[in-house]
Parts: sequence; structure tokens; C-alpha cells
Amino acid sequence: MVDISTFSIVIASAGVFAAAIYYILQLRHQNRMRQTDLIMRLYSDYRSNEFREALIKIMNLQFGDYEDYVKKYGPWFSDEPAHKAMAMVAMFFEGIGILLYKKIIDAGLTYDLFSFAPIKLYWEKMKPVILGLREQFNDPNVFAWFEYTYNEMKKREQTLQPSPPRPQ
Repeated sequence: MVDISTFSIVIASAGVFAAAIYYILQLRHQNRMRQTDLIMRLYSDYRSNEFREALIKIMNLQFGDYEDYVKKYGPWFSDEPAHKAMAMVAMFFEGIGILLYKKIIDAGLTYDLFSFAPIKLYWEKMKPVILGLREQFNDPNVFAWFEYTYNEMKKREQTLQPSPPRPQ
């Protein structure tokens, strides 16, 4: 027969165990809520008028390569609106890339919210300038996190694509 002290120890242990499980679940929930809040604040910046104007400015730029870009829009460290627009977009996606790499935000959620098409469009438009800046400053890390964002979203896109039918 179980005495009262043994029974109370079992009950107390079960209570501590239940509290620990509850605490772990609450931590997971809070982490998800913080991640959601962060991504929604980023999305708010992404859909702001200022950001949208920068994106439009970038898409209206006409250049072939970095030398052509510099000839038309001047050196990178000037007050040219094209540079400001490119820097704003590149730095935004730099931040996304760092957060993805550190697993602070989820690649799936990022893909669903921002989608791959615009990221691809902006990366491919800006790539000649970014590669030119890397060469000019002899720094392969210039906007490398933007490239990381592009590559991660490209991987995500490929995993979501249905496989082509196999020949019979």
C-alpha cells in the first residue's frame, strides 16, 4: 500500500513535470510570435511607398554592365537617386539573408510572404552592379547576403516545383 508521503511526492513531481512542459510550449509559442512579428514588420517596410518607389526606380534603370551603369549614373558614392534605390533594396534583402542564415526567420514563411519572382527580378537586375562593386572594392562580400537570400529562395522555388513527368 502506498503511504501519503509517497503519493504527495508523486503528485508534486507530476506538477513540476507539467509546469516544465507548459513552460517549454510557451517558449516555443513566444518564439513563433516574435518571428511572425519580425517578418510582418519587414513586410510592412517592403510594401511601403518609399520602398516601392525604390523598386520602380531600379526596374526603370537602363544599363548593360557595371561600367555602363557608372557611365550613366555616376560613381557609387554619389547622391544619385539610382544608387540610393539600389542600396535600399540591397540592404533590405541583406537583412533578410542574415536572418535566414541565422534561422531567425523561416525560409518557407519568407518565400510565402515575399515570393521568389520579385527577389529574382531585383537580384538579376542589380547583379551586374553588385558584381562590379565587388570587383571595384576587391570585396567578394559586397551584398553577399542579398545573393544568399536569392539563392535560398531559388532553392525553395525548386523544391516546390512539381517534377516533370517521366518518359514512358
